[in-house]
This record gives sequence, C-alpha cells and structure tokens, in this order.
Amino acid sequence: MKLVVQVKLLPTPEQVSALESTLRACNTAASEVARVARNRGVYRNYDLRKYVYQNIKDNHRLGAQAAQHVIKKVCDSYKALKANIRAGNLGRPGSKRRRRAETDPISFRWEAAQPYDARMLSWQRNARTVSIWTVAGRLKGVAYAGSPDGLKAVAELPVGESDLVHRDGMWFLHTTVEAAEPELVDPKGFLGIDMGIANIAYDSDGDRYAGTTLNSYRRRQLRLRQRLQRKDTNSARRLLARRRRKEARHAANVNHCIAKTIVTKAERTGRGIAVEDLTGIRERVRLRKPQRVTLSSWSFHQLGEFLTYKARRAGVPLVEVDPRYTSQTCHRCGHRDKRNRVDQETFNCRSCGVVAHADHNAALNIASRGVEAGAQSTARTRPDLAASEGGDLQTRPFTGG
Repeated sequence: MKLVVQVKLLPTPEQVSALESTLRACNTAASEVARVARNRGVYRNYDLRKYVYQNIKDNHRLGAQAAQHVIKKVCDSYKALKANIRAGNLGRPGSKRRRRAETDPISFRWEAAQPYDARMLSWQRNARTVSIWTVAGRLKGVAYAGSPDGLKAVAELPVGESDLVHRDGMWFLHTTVEAAEPELVDPKGFLGIDMGIANIAYDSDGDRYAGTTLNSYRRRQLRLRQRLQRKDTNSARRLLARRRRKEARHAANVNHCIAKTIVTKAERTGRGIAVEDLTGIRERVRLRKPQRVTLSSWSFHQLGEFLTYKARRAGVPLVEVDPRYTSQTCHRCGHRDKRNRVDQETFNCRSCGVVAHADHNAALNIASRGVEAGAQSTARTRPDLAASEGGDLQTRPFTGG
C-alpha cells in the first residue's frame, strides 16, 4: 500500500533562493500551458506535449523531466476541474462561478506544489540529505528532518514520487513510500461507528468521541473569520489564510486521534469496522442556514479516510453499510419509526420500550449491518467459504463525502 510521508527540508539561504526560483518557473510555465490547453481544447498529456513542451523548456529553463511533470500537472488539474463541475461542486449550470470555471484557463500560484521523480530527486539516507534539481542546477546536501516514523519510512521503504511544497515560509517534501500491506484478519464481529456532529463518532461498545470541544473551537474560528472578513484589508486576508490552515490542522489532529483509537480497539478485540456510506450527504440533507455551516465544516470524509488507511495498515477489515434509518430503527427488536428518535440524544422504541442513547443505538445497527455486509462479500469472493464461519472479507475504500 502507498503512504505519504512529510519531511521538512532545512535549506541554506542560497538553497532557498534556488528552490523559490524553481517553483516560480515551474508554476509560471504551468499557467502558460493551461492557457494553451484551454485555447486549443487539448487536455490529454500526449497531445498537449506537442504544442508546449519545447517552448516551456526553452523559455523557463526547465529540464526535460520538469517540463513533462508541468504538463502532466496541468492535465491532472483540468481532469479534477471537470470532475468537480460534473459533481456540481462549482455551482449550477449557467451560474457565474460555473461559467468562469468552464471557460477561464486554470492559473497556478507561484508556490503550488511541483512533482519530482527519481531522476530529479535522490536521497542520501545515511547523511539525511537530498539532492534535488532546480533551475539553478542540482542542489546537493539539502538536509531534511521529520517525525521518527516518517524518517524510518523514508529510510527503509521504497520511495516513489515526491512533491516539493512551500508553506508558511517552510519547505517540505511529500513523499510516497510503498509499505507492505498485512493480510486481513478473520473478524469476530464488527465494531459499528456512527459519525455525527454533536459526537464526532460513537461506537457500538458505547464509547463516545465527543465533538463538543471541536465544534466550540470551530464556532470561535467562525466568529474570528467574520471579523477579519469585515475589515477586508491585506493583513486581514493574510490572517484569514493562516487561521484557515490552523483550523484544518487542528481538525486533522482530532480525526487522527479518533481513528487511531477506533482501529486499535478493533485490532485488540479481533473485530472489523463498519461505517456508514455517507456519499452525497450534503446534497441529500436540507437544513437551516446555521446548521448548514456546521454540516459543511463536518470533516467526516477525512475521518473515514483516516479510518480506512489505518485499518489497512493494521489488517483490520472495514466495510461500508447503508446508513438509512439506522437512527430510527431499534437495535433490539428491529422496529422502525421516526418517533423512536425522541430528540438528538434520546432513542425510545415505541414497540419494545428500550431506551438508549440515539447514537449508540445507531452504532449497534451499523455493527449488525456490518456483519451482513461482511457475509455477503465473503459469499461473492469466496463461495467455498460462504457456508463456513469466518472467511476472508474483502473491503472497499471509504467513499463518503
């Protein structure tokens, strides 16, 4: 399985100047390629190369590999843009924002990430330095640092393509490494995970991962952003960008901690993990404006991705289940009634009278559906084991969001 490791470069002032010139040249060339692609209506890598390859090499002092990566970066950007247009993420057909996205060429900021392959970047693991291509020539002996796990991964695992990233005055390499994927265990049941806003996650064992602190933090950040937006000065816009990144890092850290705790529990108890398939929930759910803000800032997709890759690394099966009516159905008798959900926290079955926390009841239903989904997957992939207990469960990646 592929993992992305972040290492921090520690360049000298002369090396910083060369790296900055390289990013500026690559992204200026990328903006030029994007204009040609839009004007000619050519978005395939091989076809676009005929029009721009030699020009950007000569005019922007790019090497052959760098020029190839610039063209590929532009093609990938247009591919992502088309996917966002199809998904409706850039407004309705005919809206100003969508028309602009469909007609204007993509432009690249000077500090946008630039891909590097093995021909442009080499690692001296013992010395903890890299040799990296720049427009000013090859930089050798650029020191790097990172977390113990990241440094160990770069030192011991096969290294693939890297992205050179400039952020907040610092330089990073986001490097892909190839890690061995353990075999999935035969689960003894499933740990159901109900994702929500008041509680970021609630598992079928009754453990709650509260979102109160995170939601309070986000409300405070929203008030601060509104104050800065009203000022509308250059310094206010810079502070807005810093606050946005700070909030994103905080939410990612919370999601990492929650995902690690859930996967560790499932691994320790020999169970798989069952989560809801929340694909398109923002489009399906109609809420009032204050609630829409909360839903839009809910990073359930990130939590799902963290759960997926951490589960894969631990060999824990993860399945997605249908989320419909999990909060209205009694986990004990199976009776479904929207009146069973008394309020945000309380579930009271109208049939058997069971009283439970609403999110805990939903998590128990998700765990039951996880067992069914696991059995169906085993029957499809291993017919010889369909009638026996256990079997190898085939999981698919989290797609919510």
